[in-house]
Amino acid sequence: MHTGIPIFGGVGSLKTGNCRVGVDEAGRGPLAGPVVAAAVVLGADHPAGLADSKTLSRARRAVLEAAIKSTCHWAVGMADAAEIDRINVFAATMLAMTRAVQALCVSLGGLEPDEVLIDGNKTPQGRCADWRWTARAIVKGDALEPCISAASIIAKEHRDRFMTAAAQDHPHYGWERNAGYGTAQHLEALRTHGPSPLHRFSFAPVAQAALPFGK
Repeated sequence: MHTGIPIFGGVGSLKTGNCRVGVDEAGRGPLAGPVVAAAVVLGADHPAGLADSKTLSRARRAVLEAAIKSTCHWAVGMADAAEIDRINVFAATMLAMTRAVQALCVSLGGLEPDEVLIDGNKTPQGRCADWRWTARAIVKGDALEPCISAASIIAKEHRDRFMTAAAQDHPHYGWERNAGYGTAQHLEALRTHGPSPLHRFSFAPVAQAALPFGK
């Protein structure tokens, strides 16, 4: 996985005033796949009804994702399973967030945000060497700040597509349904087939899988 390649887009005019970026992540808990972060600057005509992605139906998320991408500036950053194993999932999440904001700055033509709003209670500030922006953590920010809500939708939809595509190469685990989370089917497949190269070997159920992949 080429985590260093920027993934971004942006159309429409920015809202007037300070440039505020919303950031959220998807995929800290699964046993396989990357952690994905998204960063969004809302456009002047951003869609109504933005909310925490976990509260939205799949169909509604898809509609809002398309609307966000057609009216806002957005970017995605990822940290893959190998990075998660090497530096731990919290540090990898901070890294993915940093990559997302870096890519967003490219999308904005080099414009630097005045403030980055991050869902949760911690930010990459002081935790990730490349982080250079003023940041504010907001608990339940994905339900309170529309720019964070938008980021939560982009991150979840991007990661779900990634895992659905990965399931084509690794069909045993049901990733197109469970997105890499430790469902009963996924755990049984781990015991039967062993872990894949996309699994997080620092997570106990993967480390405990007795059979090597492909045996």
